Amino acid sequence: MADQRLPRLTLLRVLTIAGFWTLVAFAFAGQFYLSNSLLGRSVAWQAALSYALADWYVWAVLSVPIVWFARRQPPEGAHAVRTGALHLGAALVCSFLYVLLRSLVGVAHARLLGEPTAFADLFRPLFVQTFPFNLIVYGVIVAVSHAADYYRKYHARTVHALELEKHLTEARLQSLLRQLKPHFLFNTLNGIATLMHRDLASADRMLVRLSELLRLTMHQSGEPLAPVRGEIAFIRTYLDIESIRFADRITVEIDIDPALLDTLIPSLVLQPLVENAINHGIEPLTRPGRLRIEGRMEDEHRVLRVRDNGPGLPPGGFNHQGIGLVNTRARLAELYGSAARLELANHADGGLEVTLRFPR
Repeated sequence: MADQRLPRLTLLRVLTIAGFWTLVAFAFAGQFYLSNSLLGRSVAWQAALSYALADWYVWAVLSVPIVWFARRQPPEGAHAVRTGALHLGAALVCSFLYVLLRSLVGVAHARLLGEPTAFADLFRPLFVQTFPFNLIVYGVIVAVSHAADYYRKYHARTVHALELEKHLTEARLQSLLRQLKPHFLFNTLNGIATLMHRDLASADRMLVRLSELLRLTMHQSGEPLAPVRGEIAFIRTYLDIESIRFADRITVEIDIDPALLDTLIPSLVLQPLVENAINHGIEPLTRPGRLRIEGRMEDEHRVLRVRDNGPGLPPGGFNHQGIGLVNTRARLAELYGSAARLELANHADGGLEVTLRFPR
């Protein structure tokens, strides 16, 4: 697997590793310099820094195979005791290698300063002084490596879960939209069938309007959201059909704030509300019916209202809500959660008013 191979040291990765260990070296050099100064010992800052850099750059080199080995032997494996024993052995080996490499660096550094030092004179004190501490450093490197791997895996799982949730939401919305389109189509065909027996010319005009409506539907992208401008154009075509069915017994008013026209709302969200207003509010009337559609910006919401002059909401509300309202509530919940609402209420001038509130 890719994560089990020796990491490729690209320039950026080399600079990152070097930068990290340089910061560690500066921290330890500062601590060494300050502690000696407080004890009255004279230590030059350059000497403290060069010693610390030599220490931690050796660990920078060793950290590459340590991280590689740590990824090959993760702690969540099935053989925890075996993994622990392997890491203990690796820690002992790395501790010895550190003493060996640090001694070689010390010899080279002493020669550059013109103060040759024997390898054994550096190796023995380093082995005694640093060997136990080196085991701790190995453990810290392994722990940081595992923590970074866990974070990457967690991030990858989170992104994957969000993608799955997004695809699931889109699938639900598409299913709801496919459910809605046949609903109003069948109702319109039923109206045409009724007119065929009493007004053939009107039924013919309705069929022409229905073909226009179907053309608009076919040209829709299938996206869950659509501009208000397009939804209003669709509603006007739909209302042309209903006006023919009701022999021009419906007066329609559409008043939309221009600021709303290019904003996005759920596709076909107005059609079932308008259909309900006509079928349940206006159709039972013996007097002319009025339908008003308006859109406004109110505080932090975009608000659309559909109002009729029918009998309004009965006491206690409707006993049964049709597919249009149920479908609309489900789509709002999928798209906006609790940030969008659908409200039904009797208007002060009579009739039912359905209000849709969307976040801006």
